[in-house]
Amino acid sequence: GTYEKFKATGDFKVLGTRCEIKNVNSFKFIQMAAEYEARRQIEILEDGGKIDQETRLYNAEKNITRSMRSKEDAQDYRYFPDPDLLPLMVSEQQIERIRAAMPELPDAKRQEYVRLGLTPYQAALLTSNRQVANFVDEGRKGMTQSEFTRFANLVAGPLAALLNEKNLDISKSKVSPLQLRTLVERVSDRTISASAGTIIVPILWAGEGSVDEIIAKRDLKQITDGDVIEKIVDDVLAQNARQVEDYRAGKEKAFNSLVGQVMKATQGKANPAQVNEILKAKLSR
Repeated sequence: GTYEKFKATGDFKVLGTRCEIKNVNSFKFIQMAAEYEARRQIEILEDGGKIDQETRLYNAEKNITRSMRSKEDAQDYRYFPDPDLLPLMVSEQQIERIRAAMPELPDAKRQEYVRLGLTPYQAALLTSNRQVANFVDEGRKGMTQSEFTRFANLVAGPLAALLNEKNLDISKSKVSPLQLRTLVERVSDRTISASAGTIIVPILWAGEGSVDEIIAKRDLKQITDGDVIEKIVDDVLAQNARQVEDYRAGKEKAFNSLVGQVMKATQGKANPAQVNEILKAKLSR
């Protein structure tokens, strides 16, 4: 009957007139009060009665409601116009003036970041806080799409990890947007590898100097000399004959392992693209 229809659809309209329930102070009691009211009203309706629009008090111990007062329409709530309130007229010029003074809103900023190459998740992360978005905008000016993606990854990755660890917001960051921008430039011009860029962020936070000073002090400059990389590749191939055979037998994962061995031998300083190119050339012989 009516109760089965209510249980199946959750549609209170099948019960007719509404009742307001007071003294309901938990999600559990909301459910219990609603189910009690549904049964009470269904019994009245199926007996040919009529539901009164009223306020009822819920008793959690007895799981029942009882009538407090009737409420027919808005006038029963004593609603009336306030004679001291004058009409508020807002002109189109006022609206446009306010709109022009408003900052860029998060949705627009997210869409802009997605257009610039970030994933929706990355864009949402970097626009969840206006200070973070301002930090990103300060550092990204004039960047290419790939540089902006790398910059965003540094903000959302190692920098965010440091801020969370110290329980600080980005306005208290010890790494500036300009420093991260310089770091991205050093990856782009192949001075350092992308992995070295990630390593440098906490070193910048510790105040060990500028990006270039850290690269020099820590000997992080990327190895781009083809002859040097080739010799290291030869050594790795000689020491990993089994993986060489696995790759030539069609096991692609063996190639990634060999790349990893070369990068390990160079402490991550070899240019990954050159490592891949040289390895493939030698393994195809």
